[in-house]
Amino acid sequence: MKGDLFAISSFVRAALAKHRPVVALETTLVTHGLPQPQGVEVASELESEVVAAGATPATIGVLDGRVRIGLTLDELHRLDTSEAVKLNLSNFAAQVSSGKPGSTTVAATMFVCARTGIEVFATGGIGGVHRGASESGDVSADLTALARFPVAVVCAGAKAVLDLARTVEALESFGVPVYGLGTADFPAFYLRESGLSVDQRFDTVDDLAEAVRNHFQLGLGTGIVVANPIPEEHELPRSEYEHALERAVTEAAETKVRGRHLTPFLLDRLADLTGGSTVTANVALLRNNARVAAELAIALAQRGG
Repeated sequence: MKGDLFAISSFVRAALAKHRPVVALETTLVTHGLPQPQGVEVASELESEVVAAGATPATIGVLDGRVRIGLTLDELHRLDTSEAVKLNLSNFAAQVSSGKPGSTTVAATMFVCARTGIEVFATGGIGGVHRGASESGDVSADLTALARFPVAVVCAGAKAVLDLARTVEALESFGVPVYGLGTADFPAFYLRESGLSVDQRFDTVDDLAEAVRNHFQLGLGTGIVVANPIPEEHELPRSEYEHALERAVTEAAETKVRGRHLTPFLLDRLADLTGGSTVTANVALLRNNARVAAELAIALAQRGG
């Protein structure tokens, strides 16, 4: 690792050196995923969830030409108030070179995890195959990252604005296992069930950790999707959500929103159309994922590397 490009905070560095549990957290939710200034507040809450569960949080972003692993609260505020670019694998190096700020997506965060030895990452939902991708070719780089980087990604499935069936099919094609925690059904972000199956259900974090550790030790080379459904009390009514999504997708098509701008557009419109219900649900699933990720990181640390 080239030291002058990666800046690991002292507390994250100490945890990694002593093989203590560490959970990575992304920053696109700060800059693009939640209304300002809620993004920084929620990022801080997620760190608190990780700490309360007994692990070390490592929030990741780009500032001043360096990849920061373990952002401080002041750095999070800098990221939030700047014109931060949403970082993917394709624009990562150029943004670092520019010295301008960048927030990490799932793909970018997984890359940093793989370079720094962090095994567990908590996010909201992964990206995947977009609706209409057969015409547009719009497929998230998150799938590429999951195929390349051996990191366990704790999430509420994939973002429900996607073509979930094709997303699950793509994960299988790339050799990325989908492990359900307490579920045999692939979650759909705001909804607990999509009607699609996971590869394996695990009812305890310890059993899940055993499979994750074996996946890494076998050297299969891919990431792992840990599908952790949104808590039941925060799940959105299916009919309300599907109606709002249909309208948001139609508006996106009419205004020709595509690429990395599409998901933020859809999430913003869903928040408006549901009177903020999707934002409340998003925060609930993020906190739940951070807690479970910490428990998984602890169980993995107990098993050694």
